[in-house]
Parts: sequence; C-alpha cells; structure tokens
Amino acid sequence: MTTPPSIFPFLRYRDATAAMAWLQLAFGFRVALQVPGANGGIAHAELQLGHGMVMLGDQSNDALGLALPQAGPGNQGIYIVVPDVDALYARAKAAGAQIVIDLHDTDYGSRDFSCRDPEGQLWSIGSYQPPMLPD
Repeated sequence: MTTPPSIFPFLRYRDATAAMAWLQLAFGFRVALQVPGANGGIAHAELQLGHGMVMLGDQSNDALGLALPQAGPGNQGIYIVVPDVDALYARAKAAGAQIVIDLHDTDYGSRDFSCRDPEGQLWSIGSYQPPMLPD
C-alpha cells in the first residue's frame, strides 16, 4: 500500500474558478473537492494529480488572506513529478502557460521545465523523484 502524501501546497488566486479550469486543462488535475465561497467563488478546493494534491481558493481578507496581500509571482513554486514530461510540456504550452525555463535535461538525470500559470504562480514539472526517508 502506498502511503498518502502528508504535505499539501495551498495557493490563493484572484479567480480560483479560472485557475482550477486552467490547471485541469494545462496539467490534467482532477477536482477532488470544491467548496463554494461568497459571490460564486471558491472558498476551498482540492485538486489531485497522480498521488499528489494541491489546495486552493479565492484570495480573501480572512486570517490567511491578510498574510497574502496579493496573489501572483513570488519566490516559491510547486514541483510536479510526471512520467511523460514532454507530453505535459506540450499540453501546458497549448494551454497558454508562460514558459520560464524551457524543456531540458539536467545533469542529475531529470527532464524538466518551469512555467507560470495565468496568475503568475510558478510550476516546475519534471521526472526527478526525490528519495523519501523511511517512516
């Protein structure tokens, strides 16, 4: 049996509904949970890809939102491991991803690229699978 993940990145978007649609189109995420928010927005959503998941919601002025005055580019990012990096690169590019590091082979044996979604969040995709420490 595979141990489920224990870390889930959480992102805030100005338009979480549009972000969810783009993440499904560009990367193939599936919506596992969607909780409606005020004014037809998204209070909380969980999107699954493979054995991983990200959580997201609309930017708001709640306790967490005050620490994040604006969504958009920062110095953090999310890394996704996929079996076919070239196929996901083509899919992301077709969906309009802003490619910031083009598809390349690394000196540590991975095939990678990095892009930004329509609101500027950084996503890096590759074949590198970090080793996990035993439980």
